[in-house]
Amino acid sequence: MDTTTSKTTWVLDPTHSELLFKVKHLMITNVKGEFRSFNASLESVGTDFSKAKVTATVDADSIFTNNTDRDNHLKSADFFDVENHKELTFEGTSFTKLDDDNYQLKGDLTIKGVTKEISLNVEFGGMAKDPWGNEKAGFSISGKFNRKDWGLNWNAALEAGGVMVSDEVRINGEVQFVKQ
Repeated sequence: MDTTTSKTTWVLDPTHSELLFKVKHLMITNVKGEFRSFNASLESVGTDFSKAKVTATVDADSIFTNNTDRDNHLKSADFFDVENHKELTFEGTSFTKLDDDNYQLKGDLTIKGVTKEISLNVEFGGMAKDPWGNEKAGFSISGKFNRKDWGLNWNAALEAGGVMVSDEVRINGEVQFVKQ
């Protein structure tokens, strides 16, 4: 079989993957959170990930910041409006190899029905077989975006100036995929 032209599907191994975010609070510290339920897949040509097709869905209700009141506020219409928008989606438009270990992933991120392009840095961690013979590929993902571009506008002015929550959201992911 010619692995240079065959399509290979890779599905997320959720037990070895995480999707985190950080937002500045009171303009002095970062508050972190995570989405505990998400799925992703990529389609490559054999084991060549350049130009891979990447898709992901995130369960908006799975947001967790270690504070129930904050989580409930994030789930409300002020932010993710999980009652009306159950998922965040990402549809990759390009996956460009920059060097042996680094890629740039561009794609359309949809939050609350608003779709905008984002660019993410992706570092290829390598490939390995687990003890059960499954072929795995690992990636680290990082990027940032302005939450207001998706209508996540809630904020509160501070008495001393500035705002309670920064507009910039930084995201980081550690994802492991299983070859199908």
